[in-house]
Amino acid sequence: MLPPILEIFVVWHPDDDRGAQLAETIFDHFMTGPTFSGVIGGGVQVSFRSTGWEGAATAPRPIYAEGREGPNGIQPASFVAVVPLLGTEMAACAENEHTQWHGYVNAIRDLNQASPERVGVFPYALNAGATNETKLQELLGSFQFVAAGNPHSHGEDIASMLCRDLTQGLAQLVSPDEMDRLTAFISHTKRHSQGEGEDVDALVELVREVIRNTRLNEFFDANDLQPGTDWDQELRDKSGTSAMLALRTDLYSSREWCQREVVIAKTQGMPVIMMDAIGIGEERGSFLMDHVPRIAVRKADGRWQRQDVYRALNLLVDECLKRALWLHQRDLARERPDLDVAWWAPHAPEPLTLSRWIDGFLEEHGEDESKNSVRILHPDPPLGPEERDVLISYARSTRLGRDIDIMTPRQLATRGG
Repeated sequence: MLPPILEIFVVWHPDDDRGAQLAETIFDHFMTGPTFSGVIGGGVQVSFRSTGWEGAATAPRPIYAEGREGPNGIQPASFVAVVPLLGTEMAACAENEHTQWHGYVNAIRDLNQASPERVGVFPYALNAGATNETKLQELLGSFQFVAAGNPHSHGEDIASMLCRDLTQGLAQLVSPDEMDRLTAFISHTKRHSQGEGEDVDALVELVREVIRNTRLNEFFDANDLQPGTDWDQELRDKSGTSAMLALRTDLYSSREWCQREVVIAKTQGMPVIMMDAIGIGEERGSFLMDHVPRIAVRKADGRWQRQDVYRALNLLVDECLKRALWLHQRDLARERPDLDVAWWAPHAPEPLTLSRWIDGFLEEHGEDESKNSVRILHPDPPLGPEERDVLISYARSTRLGRDIDIMTPRQLATRGG
């Protein structure tokens, strides 16, 4: 329906152990997981480059990027990411400057140098020897490697670290915002319910420690601000390059400042991940806290589980890339007025965000007597029928005074959009 935004080319030598396995890991993360299936078809694609194009011992098919059309004139994606999986077999084949593999790896570097703002290169070393004084190191050593640390020492596995590092790099490549590094905003209570004080403090410290051990090594916490700092404005200023990790402990949903932080994040379109760490229970909860992805964080043997925190961070990074892809698709859709979308909502609308959008829509367009419905498009999954009916009834009761047509890309496609 729209031109592709991002294509990921995973490159490995067919004789390098683990190359195919990790390529499948990357494919599954971006193509079969629920997060990226929610954007319009073509938002992200994963292609493999391994088998020789002209037979054994030859290099794979070319990588198509800006300035190099695909077969039958197919236009390349707006952004291209190349993930070379560097093993000893690739290193051996690329050592001779007259081989096809040497030329292929050199072409990857040239694609980046010709268009660094559109082509990203994210190598991963399958074997340490592949980049130890080799031509591969000479050609690709200037790029920042993904999953270059030792995840096992921090209670993580390679697949988790690889996908998170890669996704973060892709988000920084694709983001329409000026983003040097993604910042995680940690939102948590400053007071604790009876009996949970030490538990909450331990969870906050674990989250901070885990973030320090990742490339998400920048985080922002209202507790860190100096006296007199306007944290409200600080959060709004960081909204384009931040994502919120909310630690929902027993008192979180009832605290005024926590509610305000969530409201700012949602209305500014920031990705929000709710870490469900309820201990004793909540007295009432809050409608402001729902309608966001939620990860359960639990204790075992008296300690918060580190793996749960990693799962939350990985989902947070995924949501950041999804947001960046969605914003680019919104911009491309301006060339498709037939889609007739009034609001490209970065998340499924809810009363909070819908009311803010209606105010902005009426301020921009004014009130009129039109009875035509207003189309709102948001990423999958779709709202349930009862949720949608409540929002439609609410929109009719406001100054908007007409129906809203809320749908996802898949629902739009079934209508022939």
